[in-house]
Amino acid sequence: MKKVLTMTLLAILLFGACEKEDTSKTRHEPSRNRVITLYSDGKPGNSIFLQMCIGHDGKNCSGCVMYNGQLVHANCMGEGNYCVSSASVQLQQAGYTINAVTTDTFDLTSEDFFLMPDRSLDYVDDKNNHYYLNIPAQMVYRDTATLQFTFTGLFFSNSPAYEND
Repeated sequence: MKKVLTMTLLAILLFGACEKEDTSKTRHEPSRNRVITLYSDGKPGNSIFLQMCIGHDGKNCSGCVMYNGQLVHANCMGEGNYCVSSASVQLQQAGYTINAVTTDTFDLTSEDFFLMPDRSLDYVDDKNNHYYLNIPAQMVYRDTATLQFTFTGLFFSNSPAYEND
């Protein structure tokens, strides 16, 4: 069932390209950088699906990630809007701190690291309130036991905190 849901969501993602968004569009049009709430037993939970346009063309990149002591280009990571990336995550909150742990193992990358650019993702809650889930730029590493990534320092706001270049 999880694979069917994931495949359906991925098909939806492929309909949008990742070029820079037209700022003249209305606020009510879904963004290409957004959060999709996942429901369990008809109720929203802490599991969400992140859709993001990230990364840049490697042709003009002299290196964006330090890997084995060398600066190299990493496909579909870091600044830019070149690739559609997505991940199912579980939100975890402790006090004011919000983290997101991936629930799929290799959707973002098969690498042991992921260079996450800062992103503000459109989010509409179950009461139709419009917010942004903001993810600060960070390098995350795959947990060696669970093989998951953990994004830290997430926060919600009424307006985007980042430009989403």
